[in-house]
Amino acid sequence: MGFLLDKCKLKKMDDEILSTCHPFTCGDEDLDDFFLHDAMRYKAELLGKTYCFVLDDDPKTIVCMFTLSNDSIRVDVIPNSRGRKLSHDIPREKRMRRYPAVLIGRLGINVDFRHQGIGSELLDFIKSWFVDEDNKTGCRFLIVDAYNCMVPLDFYQKNEFLFLFSTEQQEAENLGYDMTKSLHTRLMYYDLKKLTSN
Repeated sequence: MGFLLDKCKLKKMDDEILSTCHPFTCGDEDLDDFFLHDAMRYKAELLGKTYCFVLDDDPKTIVCMFTLSNDSIRVDVIPNSRGRKLSHDIPREKRMRRYPAVLIGRLGINVDFRHQGIGSELLDFIKSWFVDEDNKTGCRFLIVDAYNCMVPLDFYQKNEFLFLFSTEQQEAENLGYDMTKSLHTRLMYYDLKKLTSN
């Protein structure tokens, strides 16, 4: 598949990794703080599970980290046109008000490995993980609450994620946020059905 599968090993984040690995920084203070201080609390509260890829030849070097949790896309809070688009490829008898999803709650690439395509490779890995036959649950969509600035939004769009709401105003209005302020994040989704032949 590439660098991550050829030269790294996937590990579940735990206290041992945090204490024995070199300090991890992805260049975003909020994300770094989450991985260092909050990831294990999220795990203990069953709110999210954090994984990392470490180098095969230097297992103390964390290449990237990501946190996943269960979620859903609620079609009943999405404007009709977008809701129809989400449901379009789902057989009528299988349509629901909520569709199962996995939230990529946090995702960070070590600053020493940036601009090498690892972020896109990581998203491809996560996508394939949830369409694999060994996946323990049904999951139709990946969703992300991406920081509302050009670099992360462009990154997710480049990786075929779409905005759940067409505009910031529409998102704020439908989710009950203050419409006088710019959104800190934007909801985006990826339909995993694209990866299956069925």
